[in-house]
Amino acid sequence: VQLVESGGGLVQSGGSLRLSCAASGFTFRNFVMSWYRQAPGKERELVAGINRFGSTSNYADSVKGRFTISRDNGKNTVYLQMNSLKPEDTAVYFCYANSFFSVGIEYWGQGIQVTVSS
Repeated sequence: VQLVESGGGLVQSGGSLRLSCAASGFTFRNFVMSWYRQAPGKERELVAGINRFGSTSNYADSVKGRFTISRDNGKNTVYLQMNSLKPEDTAVYFCYANSFFSVGIEYWGQGIQVTVSS
């Protein structure tokens, strides 16, 4: 099983980034997918989640209207489009997969750094 994030990096305040998470080794369409982030000295927090079909999503209040989560089940990939980035969005971003059918089956990506300069 692998979740491999890409697309992170350094961006100026107000800029945009698109994170991707490529999944392999499990039946992607059977998993609810989410993005979490963890800033230095802070707890990991949920940023956005999307259901198996890509028809329903939810967001942390801090990113509503700026971030968009989406998925392509044909490509086994989930995305996070991040616009109007702020310095407080600086964190390591993690991809997370949670099985819809089996309790306790979950996977984490290794994380990717996003740094927003002011």
